[in-house]
Amino acid sequence: MSSRHKTYIASPQSVIHGTLRVPGDKSISHRAIMLAALAEGTTEITGFLEGEDALATLQAFRDMEVSIEGPLAGRVIVHGVGLHGLKPPAKPLYLGNAGTAMRLMAGLMAAQTFDVTLTGDKSLSRRPMNRVVKPLTAMGAVIDSGEDGHPPLMIRGRQKLKGIHYDMPVASAQVKSCLLLAGLYADGETSVTEPGVARDHTERMLRGLGYPVAIDGRQVAITGGGRLTSAGQIDVPADISSAAFFLVAASIAPGSELLLTHVGVNPTRTGVIDILRLMGADITFENEQETGGEPVADIRVRHAPLKGVTIPKHLVPLAIDEFPVLFVAAACAEGETLLQGAEELRVKESDRIQVMADGLNALGVKAVALPDGMRISGSTAGQLFQSGVVHSHGDHRIAMAFAVASLRSQGDIRILDCANVATSFPNFVGLARSVGLNVRETES
Repeated sequence: MSSRHKTYIASPQSVIHGTLRVPGDKSISHRAIMLAALAEGTTEITGFLEGEDALATLQAFRDMEVSIEGPLAGRVIVHGVGLHGLKPPAKPLYLGNAGTAMRLMAGLMAAQTFDVTLTGDKSLSRRPMNRVVKPLTAMGAVIDSGEDGHPPLMIRGRQKLKGIHYDMPVASAQVKSCLLLAGLYADGETSVTEPGVARDHTERMLRGLGYPVAIDGRQVAITGGGRLTSAGQIDVPADISSAAFFLVAASIAPGSELLLTHVGVNPTRTGVIDILRLMGADITFENEQETGGEPVADIRVRHAPLKGVTIPKHLVPLAIDEFPVLFVAAACAEGETLLQGAEELRVKESDRIQVMADGLNALGVKAVALPDGMRISGSTAGQLFQSGVVHSHGDHRIAMAFAVASLRSQGDIRILDCANVATSFPNFVGLARSVGLNVRETES
């Protein structure tokens, strides 16, 4: 895991253009390793994200004696051990900065025949886990946690889980997936009802591995006692959350045009595109197809003048990871942009509402943090961001968002604490420079 301090220096640039493929989808990479390990047979994963978060998940299963070859150029071969074949790890499972991995692993580990402790880095250790601990406890799991439900999670094995019905208070793919994975081992049916749409990668992949999943409107149900069979191959598309930085970059820089190839466009993940289109962005899909149960497309984006909008609340959970860079788009739009109903942003890798508001204000943009969102006064003036220093607080998406802002800045933007970009987007700087962004990294 990265321990060095890194600073980005992002300098003004007028236009970007080209074709690129961003790294593989992080959410799907996590799930591919987990479910391939629990399947019977060998699964080849292509397009795997070789970022620190996904590599932490891979290592956790190696620590439980699953044989995994790779990764090499995004290719991983997993020799599955079946639902009951995991072995006790010799030490706590370290999940780095990966909140997705910890919440999903909590569901899987709650049903094993051995005790296990899930740990993470300083940032992950501040993130709330009660949202999965409480429903897992209702299923019969025994989990001890740190103060206020924070990691580490100490999970007692040899518990007999029972299926429950759980009405989620907020839409969360991580909570839903956690309970479905626990439900693989539970007696009877486990069902989850969502108050809104959340990403459905787990359900799609379970079905692809031969496990029945019942979906009725916003209720998803699974019955324990089945088995997972190898799909042979899982193709991980490019991550739309990573593509989002370039969607905004080309939208805000006059004269720009980019083609982003083989991007996952699962409708539970395309909120960022829906919001940008509402703002006036010129985004089109080409070469649409389906691979491994997931829709993919090449995405072409051209510069277009943006306008401020009130973001529809139904789109919030579909773009929850992309709001840092959407705030940059809002700063470049004519008029005001208002986001509400996104309190989830306060418990991500950082308090993304406050950290982005502080950074935008430091660069001369009027941004007001709200309890559940933000109000941003946009501008279509030429170079609208002042030069300055912003702190990412170790949050990879904050760091990359402010790098994109440099396309409309008066001078250099210095972004502190950027080492964690490697958790989701290895070689961000190299790919960004390949299409014209003027960003470099230094050790600090």
